[in-house]
Amino acid sequence: MRYIIGTLVLVVALAVAGGSAFAAAKAAPANSAPQASSSAKKSTPASHTVKGTVKSLDNSSLVLSHKGGDMTFVVDNSTAKTGTPAVGSEVSVKYHTEGKTNMATAITAQPAKQQASAKPAAAKKTTK
Repeated sequence: MRYIIGTLVLVVALAVAGGSAFAAAKAAPANSAPQASSSAKKSTPASHTVKGTVKSLDNSSLVLSHKGGDMTFVVDNSTAKTGTPAVGSEVSVKYHTEGKTNMATAITAQPAKQQASAKPAAAKKTTK
């Protein structure tokens, strides 16, 4: 009889200890910092920047011509604009992709390059 009671007490003690250890292990991942930071990375889209010449621009889209070809961007009210981007102007576009769509987050117009003014013709030296 002592053997049965001793075995029963041991089984109950292991069940209680195992149950609390299982509950602690189950709660730990919910509070862990690495999971929180990995989910934050997933929610923030990667940002890219490209420079080129404005081919067309309206309230909802921008077509940019650059070395790799033309790129089209969606422009909305949240797109920050610095300078005055216009057709033919050089711009820098910061964007992220949503599926196959390029979403412009910032457009920066580069200042117009001033053409060098023609230098006056140098006076010809005359020799006598």
